[in-house]
Amino acid sequence: MDTRFLETLVTVVREGSLAGAARAMNLTPAAIALRIHTLEQELGASLVTRAGRNVIPTAAGAAIAARAPHLLSEIGALSVVAGDGYPRGELRIGAISSAITGMMPSILKRMVKTYAAIDVYLEPGRSPELYHQVVDGELDVAVMVQPPFTFSKSFLWKPLRSEPFILLAPASVSGEALDIIRRYPFIRYDRRYWGGRLVDRYLRSQRIATNDRFELDAIEAIAVMVDSELGVAVVPDWAEPWPSGLRIQKIPLPKPAPVRQVGLFWQRSSPRIAVVEAFCRIASEAPEAVRGGEQRAATSSAEARRRLPKV
Repeated sequence: MDTRFLETLVTVVREGSLAGAARAMNLTPAAIALRIHTLEQELGASLVTRAGRNVIPTAAGAAIAARAPHLLSEIGALSVVAGDGYPRGELRIGAISSAITGMMPSILKRMVKTYAAIDVYLEPGRSPELYHQVVDGELDVAVMVQPPFTFSKSFLWKPLRSEPFILLAPASVSGEALDIIRRYPFIRYDRRYWGGRLVDRYLRSQRIATNDRFELDAIEAIAVMVDSELGVAVVPDWAEPWPSGLRIQKIPLPKPAPVRQVGLFWQRSSPRIAVVEAFCRIASEAPEAVRGGEQRAATSSAEARRRLPKV
């Protein structure tokens, strides 16, 4: 059996249509349909059925699609087991959006140069989703925000960056950080996610009642909205690059300001542990891994206003 056909079935079930699977796998819908048909012939069972433009799995298809990721993971690990001691094989990495733009380019550049035999698959996501994907074995390692709870000893955590939360305000705004938050409309970092909950706890500890205008989880978009003078926001001082051309201030918050820890999360007994550990070594040695925002955010408000409209 061609494992690519199993991968195709998993993708079709996840996307819900042949067209969606075709886009995800960079194939034509006809090629997707042919793979599914071939797999059905090999297994002697109908795996999917059409429902209008959508495709839904049969009972057999759902059962196979549920077990296939684990099987594909084990097959992918065979190349590591059969190797010559040099890390090789597939590595599935998940990463939050700010890490993908700010940390991953230089990490992956060194990864490709040092470990050319490792095939990297990169998937964007939010930290809670990435956490569960690692736990469920769908990802080998995640670059994400540290979980706000104690997790099983079967998993490991390695910090890479400390990102203190800062106040973003339009360049025209003046005053102290907490006073600005009280006076202006507030663009809230989504409280459904771990970073947003840190902000919420901090504001509650400071007894600040905000005038919320929007609530969203895309910190890059929040910065653009602040630039448009739609309000002010508290966000982590994430790794550059930031959106270009912004006329905003990055103002330190009074202590104890919250800090977002970004790091690596992986399974201790992963079948791809050799390639995971190779990636963790590269990530730990990258300049962005040790250059957090604390030093930049520790400047005075006056210094911030002189420099940071150039963001």
